[in-house]
Amino acid sequence: MQIEVVKSKIHRIKVTQADLNYIGSITLDPELMAAANLIEGEKVQILNIDNGERFETYTILGEPNSGIVCLNGPAARRVAVGDIIIVISYAQMDFEEAKNFKPWLVFPNEETNKLD
Repeated sequence: MQIEVVKSKIHRIKVTQADLNYIGSITLDPELMAAANLIEGEKVQILNIDNGERFETYTILGEPNSGIVCLNGPAARRVAVGDIIIVISYAQMDFEEAKNFKPWLVFPNEETNKLD
């Protein structure tokens, strides 16, 4: 039996930009992506703490050590600059394998979006 479990989570980061005129996705600091074991183009779920929105998009690399968290395209309408969000990716795996799996959990500084 295959189940879906949390693979990666970046907990409580601040939206720094919203760009409606981009084709779509979330731009993230590569340092955060590496810490969370996320790759460019990976599907992620965004949970907006401030307004309760939950939606899916995919990741793209931003400028290293910039702290950038930019929602692009239609996703830009679901956030405001300054909102606090959670970024989660999931993986499918065998039920028995999932029992021992440990996700990558990242808790950056909420003000700077950087790892301390």
